[in-house]
Amino acid sequence: MDAPPAAAGSVEAPLPRRVHAGYALGSLATGAFGTVPGLLLLPYLTDTLGVAAGVAALLVLVPKAWDVLVNPVAGRISDRTRSRWGPRRPWLLGAGLALAVLFAAIFAAPFGSGPAAGAYVALAFLATATAFAFFQVPYVAMPAELTGDRAERTRMMSWRIAVLALAILVSGAVAPMVVTAGGDGVAGHRWMGLFVAALIALGALGAFLGTRAAPVGAVTETEPSLRAQLAVARAHRPFRALLLCFVIQSAGVATILAGVSYFADQILRDPANGPTLLFACFVGPALLVMPVWTRVGARLGKRSALVVASVLLAAGAAALVAAPVLPAVAVYAVVALLGVGYAGQQVFALALLPDCVADSTARTGRRQAGVLTGLWTAGETFGLALGPGIYGLVLALTGYVSSDTGTAAAQSDTARLGVLLGFSVLPAALVGGAVLLLRGWTLHPDPEDA
Repeated sequence: MDAPPAAAGSVEAPLPRRVHAGYALGSLATGAFGTVPGLLLLPYLTDTLGVAAGVAALLVLVPKAWDVLVNPVAGRISDRTRSRWGPRRPWLLGAGLALAVLFAAIFAAPFGSGPAAGAYVALAFLATATAFAFFQVPYVAMPAELTGDRAERTRMMSWRIAVLALAILVSGAVAPMVVTAGGDGVAGHRWMGLFVAALIALGALGAFLGTRAAPVGAVTETEPSLRAQLAVARAHRPFRALLLCFVIQSAGVATILAGVSYFADQILRDPANGPTLLFACFVGPALLVMPVWTRVGARLGKRSALVVASVLLAAGAAALVAAPVLPAVAVYAVVALLGVGYAGQQVFALALLPDCVADSTARTGRRQAGVLTGLWTAGETFGLALGPGIYGLVLALTGYVSSDTGTAAAQSDTARLGVLLGFSVLPAALVGGAVLLLRGWTLHPDPEDA
């Protein structure tokens, strides 16, 4: 039988590095799915399938908004799963492989271009988002059950965010290159879909196999109904504040992702190399500064470090409003600064989540990991979908012209202004404003002291 979870905040023997690495590999799947649709799906709809910007925004938003309903259900099912692999790992394998297959289907384009093609993408994206819910919720729930040591969970998150940064770099920078190498248009996107599907499958298998020897906790008593579990989540003020902050910040980050191709084309005038360079500058520094953020967190505490990282991220985004008058090298330098803030914002938000889960479990005496992380991933997924939706709405309001040729149409000055503001001022306001929700945030005992 699985070992019972340790008490929240207790100090345990460190987990083996192979468990850290194995768990972190799952971020190949979450990073790829969290990045590529936000980066390429909106321009795929507007500039390859000829879907109007406003309609494309809805097609991107609605399927992921569905996860707000699906994720808590996935969490409850995961909480109650009994198998020789534990409650979480079966979902890493089954849902992870389904996610890979369905992702490739999004870009299969069996109906060419036009309204039927847009409807097909929406349905395929809906199915893929559902598979993602059943992978991500158990995956995010695992750290609170792998160890009761808060410092150890922070180390786990550092591993995870490092792999997440690598996944974002590989999927975000290479995916546009695959589209170009595949001939652009529909054919190029089909090859890209297969490439990202392989990356997702690798992450799912790595997480499943890499955590096979890890303690995952016994299946303990849960709240008697989903409604009761949701009531527990609503009553936990630190979780509620952290979740709302992260959702808003995810929407801000997602507007940046959604705008990369448009910004590279309309502002930098470099549609061929711009997206790849922007991603290299955004994610590359994250791989280097993760140890620095770990030390900052140890010195300031996780909550304070999250605020610092968020302010840095917001300041970098706001500075990009000057991009039209800056040399390209200066723009890429600002994006690198933005990426440093993004790395810290991700690691500390995700490190505080298991602390909330453990605190709620200790307060109630019942397993809450599945539903709390289900709500978390639902919120994150909604935020990541809301960003492209908002960006698409900005494009529609500023008169962006769609195309079905595989290349962007000529745009007015107003449309180019929309591209710029949606990539800079809008995400800066979302990320920076959200930190106000963390005023007075604390757990008992406070993880700042852990």
